[in-house]
Order: sequence, then C-alpha cells, then structure tokens
Amino acid sequence: MKEESAALKGWVLGFAIFVMGGCGIAYEYTLSKVSSDLLGNSVQQWALVIAVMLFFMGLGAEIQQRLPDRWLVDALAGSQIALALLGGFGPLFFIQTFAFHPLHFSLVHYGLISLCGLLIGLEIPLITRLNESFMPVMRSNIGKVLRMDYAGALLGGIFWTFLLIPRFSITETALILALITLSGALVCVVIFRRQARWGWFWIVMMVVAMAVSVLGLRNSKAWALDAEQSLYRDHVIYSATSPYQRIVLTESPAGNLRCYINGHLQFAETDEFIYHELLTHPAMALSGSQERVLILGGGDGLALREVLKYPQVREVTLVDLDPFMTQMSATHPDMVRMNGGAFSDERVSLKITKAEGAGAREVIPIPDRAERFLRGGVQMPMVEVIHQDASRYVAEAEGRFDVVILDFPDPSSPGLAKLYGLAFYGQLLNLLNEGGVIIQQSTSPWHASEAYLCVGRTMEAAGYAVVPLRANVPSFGDWGWWLAVRASERSPVQLKEALKEISDIGVPTRYLNGETMGAAMVFAPELLISRFTDITTLDDPAIFRHYLSAWKESP
Repeated sequence: MKEESAALKGWVLGFAIFVMGGCGIAYEYTLSKVSSDLLGNSVQQWALVIAVMLFFMGLGAEIQQRLPDRWLVDALAGSQIALALLGGFGPLFFIQTFAFHPLHFSLVHYGLISLCGLLIGLEIPLITRLNESFMPVMRSNIGKVLRMDYAGALLGGIFWTFLLIPRFSITETALILALITLSGALVCVVIFRRQARWGWFWIVMMVVAMAVSVLGLRNSKAWALDAEQSLYRDHVIYSATSPYQRIVLTESPAGNLRCYINGHLQFAETDEFIYHELLTHPAMALSGSQERVLILGGGDGLALREVLKYPQVREVTLVDLDPFMTQMSATHPDMVRMNGGAFSDERVSLKITKAEGAGAREVIPIPDRAERFLRGGVQMPMVEVIHQDASRYVAEAEGRFDVVILDFPDPSSPGLAKLYGLAFYGQLLNLLNEGGVIIQQSTSPWHASEAYLCVGRTMEAAGYAVVPLRANVPSFGDWGWWLAVRASERSPVQLKEALKEISDIGVPTRYLNGETMGAAMVFAPELLISRFTDITTLDDPAIFRHYLSAWKESP
C-alpha cells in the first residue's frame, strides 16, 4: 500500500507540474497580449512583460529557499490560489485601472506582472523539493520536473493560441486559466493534505477561489465593457477581441460611427470619405485599366465601396488578416450602412477564401446574389475576400492587377514595418499590369514627416516613380498617401502632370474632384525635406524608428 501511495503521489506531482507549466506560459502570453492591446507596440510589450516575469520567476526561486520543508504544501497551495486570482482577474484589473486610474496604470501593470512572475517562480522549486521523497536522486528528480514543466508549456502555448484566444475574450481566457490552475492545485493538495499544516483550509480556500473565478467568468464581459466605455466619449455599440486585435465601434448621439482598433481611432463616419476617396480614386483614375483591383487591408469595406463605383471593375481581391473585421463589416447594420453593403451588394458575386498553409486555400462558398443579373447577360464584378497576411499573399499571388490599394495600419511595430519595406514593394511590382498604379496610405506628413518620407524613398528604391499626396482629415489631422507606378513607364513629373489633368473623377464622390485632387499635391516645402536617406528593409525597419520617434516627440 505504501508503494502504491508513493507511486500515486509521484504521478500527482508530475500532473501538477505539467498543469503549472502550461498555465505559467499561458499567463505570460495573456498578460503580454492585454498589455499590447491597451498600450500598443505589441513587440515591445510582449518583450517587456515576459522579461519582467522571467526576472521575478528567478526571484521566486530564490525566496523558496527560506521556506522550511514542513511548509512546502502550504506554500504551494497559497501561491497557486494567489496566482490564479491575480492572473485570472489581472486583465480585467488592467482594463479597469487603464480606464479609471490611468496615472497609476504603470505601477499596477508592472506590480501585478512582477507578482505573477514571483508566484510562477515558486512552482518548480517547491515541486522539486516535494518530489525528493519519491525520487531522491537529483538528476532523475530534476529531469522529471523539467520534462513535465516543458511539456506542459508546449501544450499550454498550443492551447492558448489555437483554442482559447480564437474563442474567448482576453478576460475570459485569463479566468479559464485560473480555473485550470486551481483544479490542478486542488488535486495536489488533496493528495498531500496530511503533509500540510492547514490542509483542509487550503482545500476550502481553493473551492472558494474557483467559485469567485466562475462568477468572474460569467460577468467578465459586462465588467470589461463598463470599464471600456469610459475610454470612449461615445456609446460603445460593438466590441470584440480577435486573435489579432481589439475592435470597438462607438456611436455618438447624432448617430456618427467611430471604429477603434486596440484603442486607436481607425475612422470616423464624419470624415472617412475624405480618406477613402483619396486612397482609391487617384489610382483608379490614372490606371490604364480598372478590371482587376487588389486591396490589401481594408477589411472595413470602405475602400471596396469606392472601387465598386467603377463599372469597368470585373474582379476585386481583398486581403485582410482578421476575419473578425470583415465579418463585422459585412453583418453589423451600421457598418453595412457605411460601406454601402460592399460585402453584400446585389451586383457582387462574393466568395470568401480562408488561406491555410503555403498556397493552400479553403473556399467558403457564399450564395451568388448576382445570379439573376448574370442571366441577363450582364457581367458583374467578382469580389474575393482572403484572410491571410498581406506579405504572404503577395509572395504567393498569381496573376496581375491594374490597381493595388494598400490600406495598412500605421507602421507602429517592426512587424508592420515590413509592409512598407523594399522587399514587399519589389514583390508588388511583379503583380502590376502594364500601366498599373499603386497607392499606399502613409501616415501623417505633418506629425510623422520622416516616416512619411521614408515610404516614398523605399518605393523609389524598389523601382517606382512616386508622387506624394496629402489632405486634412479632421479626425486625424494632416494625412498622407504615396501614388506610384513603374519608373520605366512614367517619371514623377509625368505622373504629377497626369494627376493635374484630371478634372472629373467619373464616379460620385463627396470630397474629391479636380480641384481637391490638385490641392492634394500641394505641400509646404519643408515637409518634403528629409534629414535621412535610409529606406525600410527586412534587416532595418527604418520607418518604424521614424514613426516611433515622431509620436514620442509629439505633444
């Protein structure tokens, strides 16, 4: 019986460290993601959060040396309860603090992260010391503990990435992890309760903590929404967390819509037409043909709305990484009103392609709403939506396009900087038909002038002739775009003259006409003078440095 009991305890310890290893890595990911959602600059936030947690994990391993053996089970139980509550309610606490006490956010943010790291750091040493009774040889003991910890970390990372984040909000994910942590710890404490000073007390406390976590799980969405509402001046009518970003729609008392991603304004209904008309019509007007159009980004359907105004368009391919955005834009009544039903237009035959693997695609068919029009012999445009990283799509794309519209987020991270880089523009050059035109949204030439000019330099280095464009978009201030064609086909001077000759856009617009097109080419002289000559490459994300520097210096 003693041998069976010892074997059972050995297995329980192995199971406990497996669960702790999985939850530990998942807590690191969760706290990193909520930090990047709130503060932006995801690469920096992930790096800092994980680095701070690792440091305090080492401190936790040091502290456990001072615990006498008779307190091992109690220390393990108490630390797991604390970790579950801090890690489980941490994202919700971050959102509440960021919303209601922003001046104290950094203190709360790094304080909670440090405590979680400290508690995770206690786990392996405490389990190792408990395991000495069953496996006194150090190399076997350490080997078993680390093997189970690393295996748990692998499963935890996979579980977090492919199951939790795609299906649950970040606050729900954290509380699910809390319940898993408490369940694993509860099994361990039940088996080792006789070695604990307060065994039954810890069992009761774990059950209470699980009840609190379940209550939090049931109410987390409402609590998070209440806190999030205080971050926005208008009423929040929609919010969702995708694996890639946090999407929020707000509506003013006058019925004007605003869209935010990770807390940053993406567009406002009152003036988005200025941005999207300049993003699309200059390129459409200059292109030798308008039959095949590629939109990279633009999951809101607003650029697509403008493109579909042209009767010459036969095929549009829209590539957006986040299916949450395109689904929201295709189904939410206010978004459908804004984008003119671009994803459900009766003229459009729509198919959605979900990219999986290199070049492999799973096509999700949508009923062909244009069928009755096709029967009359009228050729209607086909719109294909592909959920894939834009750089990967461009590397694998087949065929050529007449117009390419680049509607990417600002280059606020090295990962986004590659979409403004030399290699990316070089690949796009191969996708252009003869006479084709590219237009790129390029941040603010006033607030981030060096980042804006870096886009133009990089496009020129890739083989384009470029012309800068700008306009005042009240919600953003002065905003800029770069228009580009093959340098072998036109010079910048010829391209600019061609733009000046446009007196009529040819389709209905609210802002853009011959006069405002001409005004878009007028810059204050100093805005086009750069102190740098660098370009953006895979090895050197120059635009990210310039962008970061500009917004740090802004008042």
